[in-house]
This record gives sequence, C-alpha cells and structure tokens, in this order.
Amino acid sequence: MKLKIGDKVIVTAGKDKGKKSEVVAVYPSENKVLVKDVNLYFKHIKPLMDRKGEKVRKERPLDVAKVAILNDKDQPDRIAYKVSAKGQKERIFKKTGQVITEKKK
Repeated sequence: MKLKIGDKVIVTAGKDKGKKSEVVAVYPSENKVLVKDVNLYFKHIKPLMDRKGEKVRKERPLDVAKVAILNDKDQPDRIAYKVSAKGQKERIFKKTGQVITEKKK
C-alpha cells in the first residue's frame, strides 16, 4: 500500500467527495484507510443502569481507490517509487517528481 499515516489526501468518490484531510490509520490487509473527519456515521449507545443513552460520531474506513494523495501544489496526484543514490527506496509524486517527506513523530 502506497499511502501512509499523515499523508494529506482528497476524497474522490462517495458522500464526502472533495473533502481534504489526512490519513489517520492504514489497513493494508483490507486495502482501506481511515481519513480524519470523513465518512462519519452515528453509533447509538443504549442507556444502561445509571448511564444515559447517547449518539457517538465515528469515522469508517474508506477504500484506497476513493482517495488521492495531494502533492505540494495541493493537486491530486499518484505515488511512484525511486531508488536514491544512497540505495534507499523513496516515494515520489508522479506529476512533480518531488520526494514525499515523512513526518517525524
């Protein structure tokens, strides 16, 4: 999977089409990503004993095909790989050719 946590993406399909946000979690086995504040739904929690009932908003994972990474010019782009002079594999934007910088935690 080419997307990683912290990548800025735009939603290209579905009810939230056009929204820009960032990747929060990646599920490579399911080919899905969790995008912040996108594909929200309500989970209804029933009242139990002393606790009141409530509605909790959560995000659901989106298919990778429904999102596109945003390049440094804030345009949808695709990811390619290139081996650097040091022999390390780097992710680059296909349109601009610039290396995708990783966020330090």
